[in-house]
Amino acid sequence: MKIEKPNYENPLVERYASREMLTVFSADNKFRTWRKLWIALAKAEQSLGLPIDDEQIIEMEMHQDNINYEIAKEKEKEIRHDVMAHVFAFGQQCPKAMPIIHLGATSAYVGDNTDLIQIKEALMVLSEKMLRLMDAMSRFCLQYKNLPTLGFTHFQPAQLTTVGKRGCLWLYDLLMDFENLQHQLHRLKFRGVKGTTGTQASFLKLFEGDHERVELLDKKVAEIMGFNDRIPVTGQTYTRKIDFEVLSVLSGIAQSLHKTTNDLRLLQHLKEIEEPFEAGQVGSSAMAYKRNPMRSERIASLCRWVIALQQNAAMTQATQWFERTLDDSANRRLTIPESFLAIDAVLDIALNVFSGLVVYEKMIGTHIDLELPFMATENIMMAAVKRGGDRQQLHEQIRLHSMKAAERVKMEGKSNDLIQRISEDPLFGLTQDDLAHILEAEQYVGRAPEQTSKFIETEILPILQKYPWTPASSDLNV
Repeated sequence: MKIEKPNYENPLVERYASREMLTVFSADNKFRTWRKLWIALAKAEQSLGLPIDDEQIIEMEMHQDNINYEIAKEKEKEIRHDVMAHVFAFGQQCPKAMPIIHLGATSAYVGDNTDLIQIKEALMVLSEKMLRLMDAMSRFCLQYKNLPTLGFTHFQPAQLTTVGKRGCLWLYDLLMDFENLQHQLHRLKFRGVKGTTGTQASFLKLFEGDHERVELLDKKVAEIMGFNDRIPVTGQTYTRKIDFEVLSVLSGIAQSLHKTTNDLRLLQHLKEIEEPFEAGQVGSSAMAYKRNPMRSERIASLCRWVIALQQNAAMTQATQWFERTLDDSANRRLTIPESFLAIDAVLDIALNVFSGLVVYEKMIGTHIDLELPFMATENIMMAAVKRGGDRQQLHEQIRLHSMKAAERVKMEGKSNDLIQRISEDPLFGLTQDDLAHILEAEQYVGRAPEQTSKFIETEILPILQKYPWTPASSDLNV
């Protein structure tokens, strides 16, 4: 029997991450970037007086994207060095430029600078996806800003809030993550042209001791590759603390969306809010009636993976030796791409969820009706006092009624009849209409609707309108 798929396949690649993010961390993008860096180095060295002619650079540019992988692969088997194997392969295509490819550089010149370029590209992909998600979440919050719902502390019924205000709690966490992402994106610097141990000694030799030209070389290459700032000091590699800080941002996003989807899973159990469920979707192989929160569960699952990966970056940074050690390499090949691929998937799934959440207002109202009578007892007592009742006597009576109503709910599984008991008790002197007015849920949500509107208007809308790649968000009806 023929085995069709004999090898392990990475689920992030096969199932979860977007084509856009997979392209960022693809071999093509990596090795094309290596060649771009070699071309940028040659151009900058030429402009500063090294004997490199236009023909050599043109030859390199002609072969920038058509990488001869087989040559590189065979050479790496021989010499056990990936960068030099690709220098050799590039040189085979560019015989005139061969002598000046990688001139004065070390492996980290292409390795580390490419990592930083990929990180920058990946952060930009996530930035746009976060904006789209924040937009969808904002619309959800505004749509349900006035809808009362039970608030929970310790997952026990507490004072009422609104569905939209609860959504703002989720959204604020994501806003903090977005701000942290932008901070990392804007402070991300290029490693630049630093040499074997970061001293630029090889380049100082090439430029015959001219420190100014070496400094200009570093600056020019960074600018060609799209960076305004360079890391001021490095060993052979840039400090791995940068990786930790970037993965900390991704971990933060994971923490936020894990918490959000935990809440959604609990709400789906309560039958108050449900994630999208397609017409042909199967919830369970055994129980055909089930509608499992599988999208939220997938988000939570991937988020835990990202949170755990952050620890790898911390340990790698902590265990580096002097100017560099190679025990970071295999670890970083896994942790950096996979963290980005997982968060990329998480954001796509979260956008799908928030674009189609179903809110069951009647079920939310039913749960409120079960608990609000207990929460309204203070207001009921005050209304009775205004009608001439004795507060202390009323307090004791309402306590007794509450205990009996609670026993009916918990021990007998019946409805909460506290309001009926009070309406039938002449001590209170309140009619059913009086009590119905007191029990209007909107009176118990405090400033939740106003907080929601203000938060979206002052904190979210300015962000959504600031960035050109965000969807049309100015039509949010705050």
